[in-house]
Amino acid sequence: MAISKTKFINYTKCPRYCALEKVKKDRLDADVSFLEYKEEEKKANISEILGSIIENSEENDETVLVDKVNRQLEAMMDYYKQVELEAGKISEKTFGGKSKYFEDTKNQEEFDFSLNGIKYLCYVDIYNEDEERINIIEVKATTSKKYTDLKVGNKGGLKYSIWHKRNNIFKLKGEISDYPLEEEMPLKSYEKERQKLFDRYNLGQYVYDLAVQRYFIEHEYIESNNTENLKKFNYYLGVLNANYIFDGTYVDDKPVYNPDKRGNELITFFDMNEITKEYQEIVNQDRIKLEKYLEEMDASACLLGNQCSYKKQNCCKYFNYVCGKEIPKKNSSLDYLHNGFGFVKEDGERIKGLELINQGYMKMMDIPDEWITKRVHEIQRECLVNQSQYIDKEKIKAGLKVIQYPIYHLDFETMPCPVPRFKGEWPYIQSPFEFSLHIEREPGLCDKYQDNIVFLAKTSNDEREDLIKTLLKYVDVNKGTLLAQNVSFEKGRIRELAQIFPEYKEDLLKLEQRGFDLLWLLNTNSKMYMDLGFSEERSKLFNFYDSRLSGSYSIKKTLPVFSNLSYNDLVVKNGTEAIIEYANYNKMSKEELALKQEALAEYCRQDTWAMVEILQSLRNIVK
Repeated sequence: MAISKTKFINYTKCPRYCALEKVKKDRLDADVSFLEYKEEEKKANISEILGSIIENSEENDETVLVDKVNRQLEAMMDYYKQVELEAGKISEKTFGGKSKYFEDTKNQEEFDFSLNGIKYLCYVDIYNEDEERINIIEVKATTSKKYTDLKVGNKGGLKYSIWHKRNNIFKLKGEISDYPLEEEMPLKSYEKERQKLFDRYNLGQYVYDLAVQRYFIEHEYIESNNTENLKKFNYYLGVLNANYIFDGTYVDDKPVYNPDKRGNELITFFDMNEITKEYQEIVNQDRIKLEKYLEEMDASACLLGNQCSYKKQNCCKYFNYVCGKEIPKKNSSLDYLHNGFGFVKEDGERIKGLELINQGYMKMMDIPDEWITKRVHEIQRECLVNQSQYIDKEKIKAGLKVIQYPIYHLDFETMPCPVPRFKGEWPYIQSPFEFSLHIEREPGLCDKYQDNIVFLAKTSNDEREDLIKTLLKYVDVNKGTLLAQNVSFEKGRIRELAQIFPEYKEDLLKLEQRGFDLLWLLNTNSKMYMDLGFSEERSKLFNFYDSRLSGSYSIKKTLPVFSNLSYNDLVVKNGTEAIIEYANYNKMSKEELALKQEALAEYCRQDTWAMVEILQSLRNIVK
């Protein structure tokens, strides 16, 4: 069986994981085949890339997370393989030497060692070597922005990244001997930002991954008494360059990722040599804990925390079914709105997040009355206790008067592909492949089918211009209102299309400026309501609340409050499923493709029709 890098990371999350896995201790020193290892890594890679897609999607807080690999999700692996392949090519351009990066063969470099009856093993994504150096590169389908956004402000009000890029490699400024770091930022602030790379459950997730790999590599050399060669090793993360823009070059219908006009490569590298060195004792302590967990095999409950990755795509697979199963699905203590800082107890202690669950505060009503100090929380409790609704009719009426007709209820479905597919795109751009448009010409005058237009790309080729033409054919950009739930998403896609297709820029930006969010009627828009004459306190407070919302204003939560419409009977039930179906176009038979495209159209149509129904319900409520 052996302990692979992925197993090591999972098994060290908490004391009970190994016991829940029922790890067979008598096989811990057994060999694991390359195919077994790759199957394990594939699941981890699909989870990683799907997590990045959801993170960049419109519905990242409400999407049903997928906890198993199925045929449909295999399409995600094609993108991961392409990221690895491009990283391998660009590593030779960046570092020189020769790189081994064969994703599907045993040519990947393997390292292993045995300690205390346990065998540890890993394969390397990219093994780059010349006469003087060996560069170990861990490839991740995330973007550079995650790291370059580590910034520090100075007295002049400017913000500087803690990284410096040279020759396609980012290095921490504090590790560059001649870099004038303190001219840009206080050293203490720099160290505080750098420390975020040591949080293995958040920003440091992939750095920890690389550090574990380094630990395995170094212990193979220690085991063979060959530590002198370790001086040649350097460790890097290879990630997608957030600043890269694809120039549209294709050969044999496949994109060719040349450096862009500004010299950016698709893949860029982060020097993690010093960071992963500092991580080694942390990883060693985790290995010691792992041996203890394997010996005790204790499956009893333990405290919840960051290691659970609650509500994230990489959420522990046992959380929902074992560790967190007692958390109510509705109106839990975690469902109070705007409550990132939690509650302050009588003794001054602040309690928030999963610590509420650890201390037994499971339900919304478990929170003591004296902790409730915000009006928004008082209303949530009142609605729950009385099974009532809170409605500020005056604000809703005022908001309704702002809307101009016709109303264009718009919803885009997009593909946030890791690698840019079409000219002008960048990694994880929200590339639209479908929209639904319901046109409401007068209040309540709209038919689900007769007043609906659905555009859906029929192939996986570039159909963005046809999408734009169809959209502009049915809207008058000089009048009316562009309405969506979370309209900033639709406006963002329109701005991106205007940037990529300048010939349509003027009309697209006119449409974008007419945006109105359905949530401004349900939740609020404090600036708009203050401009309409409401007090600041009232403007900041939501307009509508019902206990069935459970602290969320997603369309999947709001719709059942106002309508009998349901997504449960649809073939495609959420945005992530829509992405996966679109990604699988080329793997479907003609018959299956027709059925899936019909399902995609029905799902997108439901999103805009749901907005029509919610808006009409609000009109009726405030009559």
